[in-house]
Amino acid sequence: MKDGLFRIGAATPCVAVAHVEENRRRILQLIRQGAEEGCGVVCFPELSMTGYTCGDLFRDRTLLAGAEQALAALLKDTADLDLVCVVGVPVPWQGALYNCGAVFHRGRLLGLPAKVCIPNYSEFYEARHFTPAPAAQEITYAGQRTWLGRGLLFPCENVPDLCLGVEICEDLWSPVPPSTDLARNGATVLLNPSCSDETIGKAEYRRELVRQHSGRLLAAYAYVDSGLGESTTDMVFAGHDLIAENGSLLEESQLFTTGLLTADVDLERLSQERRRMNTWVPAQDRDVVRVSFRYEAATLEAFQPQRNFARTPFVPQDAVGLSDRCQLILTMQSVGLASRLSAIGGKVAVVGLSGGLDSTLALLVTARAFDRLGLDRKGIHALSMPCFGTTSRTKSNAQRIAEELGVSFREVSIEKAVRQHFWDIGQEETSLDVTFENAQARERTQVLMDTANRLGGIVIGTGDLSELALGWATYNGDHMSMYGVNASIPKTLVRHLVRYAADHSENRLREALLDVLDTPVSPELLPPKDGEIAQKTEELVGPYELHDFFLYYMLRFGFAPGKIYRMACRAFAGEYDGPTVKKWLTAFYRRFFTQQFKRSCLPDGPKVGSVTLSPRGDWRMPSDASWALWKQELEQL
Repeated sequence: MKDGLFRIGAATPCVAVAHVEENRRRILQLIRQGAEEGCGVVCFPELSMTGYTCGDLFRDRTLLAGAEQALAALLKDTADLDLVCVVGVPVPWQGALYNCGAVFHRGRLLGLPAKVCIPNYSEFYEARHFTPAPAAQEITYAGQRTWLGRGLLFPCENVPDLCLGVEICEDLWSPVPPSTDLARNGATVLLNPSCSDETIGKAEYRRELVRQHSGRLLAAYAYVDSGLGESTTDMVFAGHDLIAENGSLLEESQLFTTGLLTADVDLERLSQERRRMNTWVPAQDRDVVRVSFRYEAATLEAFQPQRNFARTPFVPQDAVGLSDRCQLILTMQSVGLASRLSAIGGKVAVVGLSGGLDSTLALLVTARAFDRLGLDRKGIHALSMPCFGTTSRTKSNAQRIAEELGVSFREVSIEKAVRQHFWDIGQEETSLDVTFENAQARERTQVLMDTANRLGGIVIGTGDLSELALGWATYNGDHMSMYGVNASIPKTLVRHLVRYAADHSENRLREALLDVLDTPVSPELLPPKDGEIAQKTEELVGPYELHDFFLYYMLRFGFAPGKIYRMACRAFAGEYDGPTVKKWLTAFYRRFFTQQFKRSCLPDGPKVGSVTLSPRGDWRMPSDASWALWKQELEQL
C-alpha cells in the first residue's frame, strides 16, 4: 500500500471438522494476526468454516445454519479490523448449495464468489453436495444483503491497481480457469481458497501451476490450502500455501504446517506489465459485478513494506541457477555472432583486448563462436593497443588470455599516433581532459576497423549494457563496432560470466581470468600512478551494482525515481546510506538522459535478457528528451 506494495496473507488454521464455533475462533485469531502484521487481505482455505471433509453432513440444516451464524458472528468480530478476509463457507440458496468464499471487510459482507468447477472424479465427489456457481445475483446471507455467484470483483477505491478476485480450488485446475476472465476484467490479486489433498508429486505440480498461472495472467496469486484437522478417513491434507507474482514464487509454506504466510506483492509492477504487453487485452464483460471497498487513511499510512529486493536483479541468486544462466548466455552470445559470421561468410574477427572484463568476455564469446562454426581460432585477431594509461598488469593478462585461447595476438602501441594527433589538433599532452581520453579511444577504434578491413573480417564490440546506459563510452570510439556481443549484458553479469569461464578453465587461463576479475574496472586513459591504475570507473560514475539496480527497475518496470530510491535503500542497507544512493541515482538519470544519442546508433548485437537498449528493439527514446520531471522528484527525496 506504499510504492504499489500490498501484503497478502495466506492462513491455514487447524480445522475442527463440523465444529463451526471452534473454526470461527481459530479463523478470528489468524485474522487478528494478519491485521497486526499489516496484511491488506487474509485468505483462508476452502470451506474453512466447516471443514472440507464433512461429507453428507453438508446436507444437514444444522451444519449449514451453524456456518451462517458463525460467519455472522465473525463479521461482528472483525468490524474494527481494516483488512479484507476470505473465508470458505457452504451457502444454501433457492434449493441449491454453493461452495463459496465469503469476502468481507470491516464487518461488511462484500460478496460470496462461488466455485465454478465442481470435481466429481477419483477421490472427489463434490457434485453430490454442491452446484456450480450461478450468474451473480443478490441474496441475503448472514444477515446482510450481498452478491453470490461467479464474476465478482472487489476493486479498492483508494489503493491504485488493487482489485481482488476469487476462484476456488478446482477452478484453477480446469482448462479455462475463471480467474482468466477475472484478471482480464481488472483483478490484479487472485485468491484461491482450496482444499487439495496431498499425493506423491502433487506439491511440485501445484507449485508450478500457481507460478505459471500468475505469470500468464500478469497477476498476484495466493493459493491457500487446508491441512491439519481435515478428516484423514481417505485423504491427507498438507496445507500447502503458495503466493506467486507474475511467474515468480514469492512465498511457500512447508507441508503439514498451519499458520499465516505473508508476502508483499507489487501492484504497480503488475499494472505496468499489463500496459507493456499489447497481447494483454482488457475486457469489460457485462455480467461482471464490481463491489468496491476502501481502506482507512491511517491503515495506508501505517503500512511498512517488508519485501526484499535482490541487489543484483540481473543475476540469479542461487548457485545452480547462476551456473545454468551463464552457460545459456555464453551460448546465446556465441550463436548470435556465429550466425552473423555465417551470413556474411566471415572467417576473421578482430577484438581489442585490454585485459579488462568486457574485452575478455568478448574474446571468450568469439572463441566459442569460431568453435561452433569449426573455424580456426587463429582467425581471431586480438589486438592489445597500449597507450598512456595502460598498466603492465592488464597488458600481460591480455597476452596470456589470447595465448591460452589459441588466438592470434598482436601488440600495437598507439602512443606515437595519438601524440601526432594531439599535434595536428593543437592538444596539449599535459591537459588530461576529455580530448586527451577520447583521442586514445578513437585511435584504438581506427586501428581495429582498419585491421578488420585489411584482413577481411569484422570488429567485435566489447561495450556492455551498463556502459551504454551511462554513456560511459567514447562516441565513435569504443562505442562503435561491427557486432557488439556484450550489448545486452550488464556489468554485474559480465563479472559472473567471466568467473564462470574461469571456473571451467585450467591452469594459466584460469589464473589470468581470475586476475582480470580482481583488477579494478578502468578505461585506462589516464597515466598510472606508481604503476597502478589511476582511473577507476566506479569512483567516477558510481558503483555498477547500484547502476544496474537502477537500470533494471527503470527500464523493465518503469518505476519512478522515488520508488527505486526506496527499494535501493532497502536492498543495500548497511552498504550505502540514503544520501549515497540519492547521489548516484541522480547521476544515473542525468547520464541516462543526456547520453541517449550514443544509443540511437548502436551496432547490431544479440538480446539475451529482458532489458536491452537497442534502438531497433526494446528502447526508443529521443536524444533530446528532458529529464526535468525525474530531476524534480529526485530533489524532493
